[in-house]
Amino acid sequence: MADARPKPRSPFLRALAFDDSLPIQSEAVRLWLNDIESPTRWSLRPLLQFLLAMLLHLIWFVKRLPLPQFRAHGLLQRMICWFCTHFVSPSANQLILRHFATESNILNFLIDNSPEVTVEPLALYPRRIDDMLDASFVKHDQELFRVIEEMGHWRERPAPLAPDAIDWTHWRPLEEGAFETARRRTQVLDFESAHALFMCLFCLLLTREEYRDAINGFNLDQSIAIRIGQLIGDPTLAEMAYNKYPHYLVGPWNLSQRFLMHGFFTEYLYARLERLRLAEHYPPNGSTAAYTAK
Repeated sequence: MADARPKPRSPFLRALAFDDSLPIQSEAVRLWLNDIESPTRWSLRPLLQFLLAMLLHLIWFVKRLPLPQFRAHGLLQRMICWFCTHFVSPSANQLILRHFATESNILNFLIDNSPEVTVEPLALYPRRIDDMLDASFVKHDQELFRVIEEMGHWRERPAPLAPDAIDWTHWRPLEEGAFETARRRTQVLDFESAHALFMCLFCLLLTREEYRDAINGFNLDQSIAIRIGQLIGDPTLAEMAYNKYPHYLVGPWNLSQRFLMHGFFTEYLYARLERLRLAEHYPPNGSTAAYTAK
């Protein structure tokens, strides 16, 4: 009879499970290690990324020709949600849902602690895949651009905020069981394989301007880290940003890695701020009820 015990992790992966030198929640590490060990990540993903990267650049070239532009946001999001529900692994789906919540928290923290401006907070906190039909990836990008624009020119702080002056009004901690993900036997695709399939759809079903903005929005990571670093007195936050220099616009080259590193950035920065909140014993108040499924 075959041994049904799971294959033990390599020494590196075992070390990775405990390395939180860069701030990251243990739940995010657990989900990522599950994703790393997915068979499709090591077999299907390299082929998908190679073939679909060529297709992506072909679509990108055609979209940049002087042809009429079209968009199909609803179709795009319905296809993504259907694919996630039936083929993407539960761990990868939870990582996707976590990304919405971590980035919304980071931007809301920036809004709450910039009292000189009036900006509507983000409400993009999907708890299940079907919620992304409304809290879509397109809206996720557009909300980031809206916040940066409405905040206006950044005013450098002469000194960081005192701990008791930090505002957590719209912060929603990610608690255990925050996300509902179905489990089907067909759900086997890892996070990066799923993204390889999605990236061509995005390029095809967005206008060339929308797609250009979406793939360059990652580079605002550095700007956000600099701003929050000034607010809490931690200039090292900018080192967490892999995507940098937003004034230099790029194309879809190396998109998979840039997308993945954007996800790590929001996890790192969320965890750093959550540690700060817990260290100062500031429970959520007002609308900051723990972000758990009901």
